[in-house]
Amino acid sequence: MSIFVIGTRGIPDIQGGVERHCENMYPYLSEYYNITIFRRKPYVRDHLKIWHNIRFIDLTSTKIKGFETVFHSLLTSLVCIVRRPDIVHVHNIGPGMFTPLLRLFGLKVVITYHSPNYEHAKWNRWQKMILRFSEYCALKFANKLIFVSRVQYRKFSSKYAYKAVWIPNGVKSPVFSISTDYIHSLGLTEEKYILSVGRITQEKGFDYLIEAYKQMKDNDFRLVIAGGEDHHSAYSKQIVKQAHDNHVILTGFITGEPLYQLYSHAGLFVLPSYNEGHPIALLEAMNYNIPVIVSDIPANKEIGLDDEVYFQTGNVGELTIKMHQQIAALPRKKQYEMSQYNWEIIANQTVDVYHRLFANTV
Repeated sequence: MSIFVIGTRGIPDIQGGVERHCENMYPYLSEYYNITIFRRKPYVRDHLKIWHNIRFIDLTSTKIKGFETVFHSLLTSLVCIVRRPDIVHVHNIGPGMFTPLLRLFGLKVVITYHSPNYEHAKWNRWQKMILRFSEYCALKFANKLIFVSRVQYRKFSSKYAYKAVWIPNGVKSPVFSISTDYIHSLGLTEEKYILSVGRITQEKGFDYLIEAYKQMKDNDFRLVIAGGEDHHSAYSKQIVKQAHDNHVILTGFITGEPLYQLYSHAGLFVLPSYNEGHPIALLEAMNYNIPVIVSDIPANKEIGLDDEVYFQTGNVGELTIKMHQQIAALPRKKQYEMSQYNWEIIANQTVDVYHRLFANTV
């Protein structure tokens, strides 16, 4: 069976939640299926044609915000119509606008709904309207729907229960690093820094995290934000200036050993997001047994952490207090229940979706 994958900028080692999802899951599926993933050339830094038995088709694209996804998804949809895979697996609602076109040409479509992107502050009114239209097309015309967030699954399951399932994101086994050369190169000391991980976009809330860190007095902890920007913007420039003025470390996008070291030696992890689908960065921090503090958005609340680790989203004062309290209790590690976030289990659940699709259960 051949599976063509649309909606990711590419794998491996390309920044983004959808990208991490695909990078972790599809190597399991490639043991059973012929997997082909479309990649966007401006983000690809390698010359791979095959990786873990996964084939890549690299197509031209733009980096124009609001147009990038539409343009690349149209190209990939046209290739799918010509090549006719057994299943087209579309990730997220933006590329979902082409689901009716794919179905019109007799293709079977699975949608993975990662997040309601129209809630992100970076989009203007018209872009949000297009994303809502794309959501409608994806939900109505897909053969099968996978929701990574239980919140979104519950929201839509009454209407689409006959074809919808909830399958969360996962995490790989942590790579605990005893090396410290990278964190020392940043001027950090083991368990004496606060870590946050994510793309430099408005929905991640890094601006008020830096402001809360600024308000911490008599504090010898450093703040590290690991993530790069999608597009040059006024917000990314603001974060760079805030970081410089408050001695906050911005690492840019990192992966591999540098990221392992940051997770392995962090004293505290903070996720201040305004919006998340199902937060992989939080799951990764939990997998490294790091004490965490997270915003009280529904996607974070569904993880089911202790009430004391949640703070009101956007509340600088409460976040400052929470960080003070957690730091006063350090050093200590936490143990979290992570069994349901196993990628092999998640991959098998996705296989079940494929099999039910071909059993004509829709």
